[in-house]
Amino acid sequence: KLTQLMSDIKPLLTEVLEHTNVLKMWIVLSIPRIEDGNNFGVGIQEDTLAEIRAVESESANYLEAISRYHITRAKLISKICKYPYIDDYKQCIWELDEKQFLNLRLTLLEIRNNCTSLFDLITKNIEKITKPRHSHHESLY
Repeated sequence: KLTQLMSDIKPLLTEVLEHTNVLKMWIVLSIPRIEDGNNFGVGIQEDTLAEIRAVESESANYLEAISRYHITRAKLISKICKYPYIDDYKQCIWELDEKQFLNLRLTLLEIRNNCTSLFDLITKNIEKITKPRHSHHESLY
């Protein structure tokens, strides 16, 4: 079951990484050239970009943690093969699997929370993200 759960979560994490990459590029390309004043919208873009980068980094860390689990488990199994009479190694495998299950559950919750927070942040600030500065012509009329 644990292997199936990891197989289900890995594509979700990969998808989050792909979407955050697209979002980053969209915002970076929406940032206007540097000018004096009227930078409030640019500040919102930069804050949103920072939040996207944080979600991207966290998702990459979760993906790496799955790989680390397999490496750790493999080392423990090799110790069991080498020292089959030590029951603590067998118990350690059980504990590691239980810990991994809890970590995967928390990972899913964090994916949900991060995606929801990003959606909320972007939808609330979509106007400032897409048009960080109003043109001078709009303010004249």
